[in-house]
This record gives sequence, structure tokens and C-alpha cells, in this order.
Amino acid sequence: MLSVLALVAIVCFMTIGANSNWGFILPFRGAKLVALILVGYAIAVSTVLFQTVTANRILTPSIMGFDALYILIQTFIVFFFTSQALTTLDARLQFVIEVAIMAAFSGILFQWLFLSGNRSLHLLVLVGIVCGVFFRSLSGLMQRMLDPNEFLVLQDTFFASFNTVDKTLLGVSAAIVGLASLIGLRVMPYLDVLTLGRPVSINLGVPYKATVAIILVVVAMLVAVSTALVGPITFFGLLVVSLAHVISRDGRHRYILPISILLGIICLVGGQTILERLFEFNTALSIIIEFIGGVVFIIMVLRGAMR
Repeated sequence: MLSVLALVAIVCFMTIGANSNWGFILPFRGAKLVALILVGYAIAVSTVLFQTVTANRILTPSIMGFDALYILIQTFIVFFFTSQALTTLDARLQFVIEVAIMAAFSGILFQWLFLSGNRSLHLLVLVGIVCGVFFRSLSGLMQRMLDPNEFLVLQDTFFASFNTVDKTLLGVSAAIVGLASLIGLRVMPYLDVLTLGRPVSINLGVPYKATVAIILVVVAMLVAVSTALVGPITFFGLLVVSLAHVISRDGRHRYILPISILLGIICLVGGQTILERLFEFNTALSIIIEFIGGVVFIIMVLRGAMR
């Protein structure tokens, strides 16, 4: 059923309002469709994997500071090189810079966790949260010193946008996502066991440290690509994965992963179709997703407190 809904959303996105102008519509909407599918896939998979290794259903990779680092990069460019540099900078160069910086940040964290001593995974999450707070504080300081007109240009980058995706970046993004998926296939047999906790996983023969390291690398690659491609979407992964658990009622990854991916595609493609055809771009899809995802996050926290 979810596959059918995803297919319907894709068909509606590509055909509604086309007015037979297929020569223009297919390439234009096709590029946005690929971006929507890539981001939906990347965020859904990265969130499922991150929740698996942290054994926590209310955590998302964004808590590690990737979104805050993305905003810091944009703020840094505007602060030191003006907003014109941000708008005229080659999209491919900007994409490479953003992915490289976020990958380097995650690499430093993982190296510190796995190669510099036997530290707790929860300590890594805590360090990521602290780094995120630091990045936001530094961004806020520079933003307060900006000219108001400069800040208006910068503010547009704070929310994910699927209408300004550079077509030349889709191939590179798809290649990185595909590579991350191939790497992730190596640890698929261990995912269900990891949900039982570190001691049980080790006792059952799982190479825990190597498996968690691979998963975190895959998560970092997926989050870096999706964030650099369209911008930060903090609560989207939490939203689709929470819905996936409600629908499947089975914690095994053979169900959770495909359901989360399909829900991600349905939400992004279907939501973008509704916004374009019914609301005529009067609002951004990412704002609606953040609002609903934030509500889901609060509900999950309250339910956990009640338990």
C-alpha cells in the first residue's frame, strides 16, 4: 500500500498542471523529484541506523550538530565575504565544501571515540549536542553583527528548499548515497542484534566496535549529502521513523527500513505536490515538516516521561 501511495504521489507530482508542455515539465520536475527521493531516502535510512546504534527512538542524526554546522558555514560565508558571495558561489564548489567540512567534523568525532580510547557511544552523542550548541551560538553571534539586508539573504538558507536544487549535484549526491548504501549492506545482518544492547550484541558474536563505526560513517555520509543538497531538516527523520514503527508494529529492520523510506518519499513528494498545486508556494514544505516533527518529538518525550 505504501508503495502504491508513493507511486501515486510521484505520478501526481509529474503530471498535475502539466498542460501538455512535457518538453519543459519532465526535465524541470524530474530534477526536483530526484532530489526529493534522494533526501527522503537518505534521512529515513540515516535516522533508523542512528536510532539503532544509540538505542533511543527520539534521537536523530541532526542532534550531532550537522544542521548547526551547515548554518554556521552559510553564516561564515556571508559574514566574511558578503551575501553576494553566497549567491554567486558555484553550487558544485559550495556542495563539495559543505560535504567535506561535515565529513571532517564527523570523522574527528568518530576518531576520538574509536581510536583514542574505549569511550561510550552516549558520550559521542553528548559531545555532538555540545558542538551543535556551540555552532548555533557562534552563528547567532555573527548574525547579530550582520547588516539587516545581508541577514535576509542568509535567512533563506536556514530552511530546506527543494525549488533551488542544482541539477549538476544530483548525480554526485546519488553516487554518494549509493556508496553509503553499499557500505551499509555489510552491517545489515547485525542491525536487529544491535537493538538488544552492547553487552548482548558482543555476547552474540557481533563485532560491535567495527559495526558501529561503519554505521556512523554511513549516517554521516547520508546526512552530509542531504543537508548540503537542500538544507537542514531537523525533525523529518524522527517523523517518518516514528510513523514507520506505528505502522509496522515490528521492530525488525527488514520492515522498518523500507517503510521509513516509502514514508519519506510520500511525505516529501506528496507534500511538495500539495504545496505547489493547492497553496501555490505560499509556504515552504520544510517549515510544515519541522512543525509536525517537533510536535511528534514533544509527544514522544511526554509519553516516555509518563512511562
